[in-house]
Order: sequence, then structure tokens, then C-alpha cells
Amino acid sequence: MENRISDSEKQYAMFIHISQFAGVIIPGLGWILPLVLWLTKKDTSSYIDANGKIVMNWIISCFLYAIGATILTFILIGIPLLIALGICSLIFTIIGAIRANDGILWPYPLSIKFIN
Repeated sequence: MENRISDSEKQYAMFIHISQFAGVIIPGLGWILPLVLWLTKKDTSSYIDANGKIVMNWIISCFLYAIGATILTFILIGIPLLIALGICSLIFTIIGAIRANDGILWPYPLSIKFIN
């Protein structure tokens, strides 16, 4: 990690986090846009690379949690789990974006580390 993180790096990392909300407008864009943003700048900044990995790990984890919760809807516990997952995703994304803009790496809680 660089000793000094530039303001443009902080903003770009924040946009990687916020870009997850694009999926609300166009389904699928919530994982494509963060992936593209991360892949285009990951080699230029270790800070951007680390934030991109955090976001992609959360997206993959969230997808797996959603599959599990969807399966559990047949015994009715899945519906509250899906609601909780949506709330967590919203809150974690906002906190991650704020922390990224402050220059702080914040791994999302409950995120499984698939990408090192």
C-alpha cells in the first residue's frame, strides 16, 4: 500500500463501492460495473486494487448468501434472511464508500475472502 493515497484514488475507490447500486437501475450492472472499474485501475494503485477485491468478495458472498436464503424460503425463514441481506448490502456499501473516501480499507463484515 502506498504511503500517500491521492484524492483521486480515494474517489475512484469510493465509486467502486457505490457502483454496486447500478444494479437497482439495470439488473446485473451492480456486479459488472464494479468489476470493470476495478479491473481498469487495479494495476495503477494498490489502494484501488484492495478496495476492488473487497467489493468483489462481497458481491460473490452476497450472491451465495442469496442462493442459500432463497432455498430456505420453502421453510419460510428465507424471506427474513433475504430482507436482512438486502439491508446489510445497502448499509455495508454505504459504509465501505465512506471509508474508501477517507482512505481506510474496510472489509465488509460477513464477506468471504475469495479474492486475495
